[in-house]
Amino acid sequence: MEMGTRRFGHVNWLGLYTLSGREVQRFLAVWTQTLLAPLMTAALFLMIFSIAIGKTRGEVMGVAFTTFIAPGILMMTVIQNAFANTSSSIVISKVQGNIVDTLMPPLSPLELVLGYLAGGVARGVAVALAISLGLIVFLGIVPQHPLWALAFVVLGSALMGAIGMAAGIYANKFDQMAAITNFIVTPLAFLSGTFYSVSALPPVIRELTHFNPIFYLIDGVRFGVLGVSDSNPWLALGIAGATTLAVSAFAWNMFRTGYRLKN
Repeated sequence: MEMGTRRFGHVNWLGLYTLSGREVQRFLAVWTQTLLAPLMTAALFLMIFSIAIGKTRGEVMGVAFTTFIAPGILMMTVIQNAFANTSSSIVISKVQGNIVDTLMPPLSPLELVLGYLAGGVARGVAVALAISLGLIVFLGIVPQHPLWALAFVVLGSALMGAIGMAAGIYANKFDQMAAITNFIVTPLAFLSGTFYSVSALPPVIRELTHFNPIFYLIDGVRFGVLGVSDSNPWLALGIAGATTLAVSAFAWNMFRTGYRLKN
């Protein structure tokens, strides 16, 4: 490859590698906030629920209540961090006025999407590994199907990373970003079977829950960790994958058109 040539083949590998590396370094530079803090939050959730209702709640789907909610808390923490990684990167660049530094290099919309997703997925997987280690050491919860769990963690990180990109492009101010987080992302995460089995819900609410893609991510990770789930894991994998592709395509189109980026 000659000096100054934009591409090596059909992909700007150097640019994609640089953008991906930047996104990973962003959260590694403040690891106490991006990795240690989520681990502490997950531990507090487990401790509070265990002390408050763990002993009186009994078993859920054949496992202890604290064990049942552990994979849900893991996945909820993963998706929140993956969303935060991509959305904060874009919205901070827009507010500070340096988003042009990302848009000017010879990167295609697809390369921009993949570069940002790399950071979100890396952070999500790192958080998942840290929490999983804690579950093994302190609760003795060893994943029954680790490859299934890993697949849903990666898919969940990619889906929420793509949603974070779309949200970051849409938001022009931090309060808009906070509104999206508080009124869309957090409710979807909490109302998706994180702390309960959807089989206990009234029929109407149970059916509505099946339209929430986050439900399939949490249910899939629960199957990977505990071997129990409310839905077929293959169905969950398909829905999660299709939703991830759809949202990523939406984010790609926002980059392609320059929506709220080039004006």
